[in-house]
Amino acid sequence: MKSEKPLVDKDYLLFKTEGKGGWTFVEIPEIPMPKTSFGMLKVKGKIDDYEFSNGHLMPLGNGHLGLAVKSEIRKKIKKQAPDSVHITIYEDRTPLITPEELLLSMEYEDGVLEKFETYTDGQKKAFINWINSAKTEETKVNRIAKTIIMVQKGEKFY
Repeated sequence: MKSEKPLVDKDYLLFKTEGKGGWTFVEIPEIPMPKTSFGMLKVKGKIDDYEFSNGHLMPLGNGHLGLAVKSEIRKKIKKQAPDSVHITIYEDRTPLITPEELLLSMEYEDGVLEKFETYTDGQKKAFINWINSAKTEETKVNRIAKTIIMVQKGEKFY
């Protein structure tokens, strides 16, 4: 992370949405809205001294992006809304890695791998994350099979 230029490196206030189950976030107006599906941008970085990866800047509905700050992070940095936090974030350009089991399974079905390769990174990632989140090997195998059927039909995960 050190050699690349951060998207932001400054202090922000924590905000909390109203009501039960409200979430805590930081509004980051300096970063323009990405032209990706759902306007989300994958990021990594630090909130105070807490390092994170696999984060997402999300549209807040006011033209700005926000970074959700989970309770686990808030507990570790000992902060809550309306405290100030130092945010350093970088765009996360970690390449998408397709599980070998999925690739091997797709190779056995005519045209499935080729069709899967035409999907956007976001569409592929949705399938891959779903497969990788399986808690058991049996569930993982079932999800790979369902993925192949969906790709054969030209369906997307979302």
